[in-house]
Amino acid sequence: MIKQDLLLRAAVPAPVFAAGVVTAGFTPLAWATGVVYVLALVLLTEWGLRRTGRGAFGPADWITFARAILVGCAAALVAEGDFSLWWLVGLVGVALLLDGLDGQVARRTGTSSEFGARFDMEVDAFLILLLCIQVSRTLGLWVLAIGLMRYVFVAASWTMPWLTAPLYPSMARKTVAAVQGVVLVVAVSELLPSSVTWVLVAVALASLAWSFGRDVVWLARHRVADQPARIVAITRASLRRPLGYGHNQAA
Repeated sequence: MIKQDLLLRAAVPAPVFAAGVVTAGFTPLAWATGVVYVLALVLLTEWGLRRTGRGAFGPADWITFARAILVGCAAALVAEGDFSLWWLVGLVGVALLLDGLDGQVARRTGTSSEFGARFDMEVDAFLILLLCIQVSRTLGLWVLAIGLMRYVFVAASWTMPWLTAPLYPSMARKTVAAVQGVVLVVAVSELLPSSVTWVLVAVALASLAWSFGRDVVWLARHRVADQPARIVAITRASLRRPLGYGHNQAA
């Protein structure tokens, strides 16, 4: 069953990208981008499944996987450079419309998982980065800050583990995240005057910086505030343990 799942994940994207080559006339660069993307998608999902102790995709994961394939097609288009913008808008539009459906399916089927949530988040993050790359070609490299902000946050957490602590639920955070996708799709379509698009993207970047900044400040304060209580809890627990109990187990 596990091998069949892996083979299916490797086989499904092939006809999709083949159709893209024929329909959109992909160049070798775009084709190579698609191949590398598919390989990375298959290998990373397999690694994620093994890391979380799961053997195969659930129903919601397949929806996320379908979104990931659409994002891969978008990546090939961005690598192509010379294409009808409506191809990209169409692919991204469908991917964004499907966002949230996987979560609903996971909840209704009782198959919610750490892997599924992380998979969905990574697909969203990479899609935003792709859109930023495309928009930066007309507005400037500063737009990349939107797509790279989340990756910078992750990189910072490698040296500051307290950044990985769970955050409180926030409608503002969800709204800001949704705004990024909508604004970037509008920017990609080039329907609005460049000056208006510039302002919209700048506002989106400012709101994202505010959202990340607010969360970082909250995490920092939460860490500092929790330290005394944590020390007291560890001290009290150690007093109840027999002599010689390993202190590392208190963490």
